[in-house]
Amino acid sequence: MNTLSSLEFKRSTWQTAIMLTLGFWLSASLVLDWVIMPSLYFAGMMNEANFSTAGYLVFWNFNRLELLSATVVLTAVLAISKTKSNWPLGSIALSGILLTVALLDTYFLTPQMCALGANFSLLTSNLVPPTMNLLHSGYFLLEALKLVAGGILLNLYWREA
Repeated sequence: MNTLSSLEFKRSTWQTAIMLTLGFWLSASLVLDWVIMPSLYFAGMMNEANFSTAGYLVFWNFNRLELLSATVVLTAVLAISKTKSNWPLGSIALSGILLTVALLDTYFLTPQMCALGANFSLLTSNLVPPTMNLLHSGYFLLEALKLVAGGILLNLYWREA
């Protein structure tokens, strides 16, 4: 009976924070990229004059959540690497990549896409500028990088728990 009662749960609070934050963040990214934005696109919202404003509002809020999630993950990884001497240093690099992706999305890509999508003329048609396709490609490349880095980190901390 003593062996059962002395069994302890060995996962640290930081590991739990990393797993919960990464799970929320990556699943929210997938829902935004594969459910919300395509449904807005197929509903014809791309043809509306205020689409870039609505898109900016959605991404402004989501990017702030991404920044918060990235800083929680980086803080937790740094705290764990400080307490465990044999912890792989690649996890610090991966969490740094996640923060870099969140910063690029928040302060570079989202404002640029909103500025390109803004329509200030009432007489011209709403054609998508060619630069917008380049920015979308950059966005999806960063999203793929975020999903890979986040998936590797989540797998690493899941196996360690």
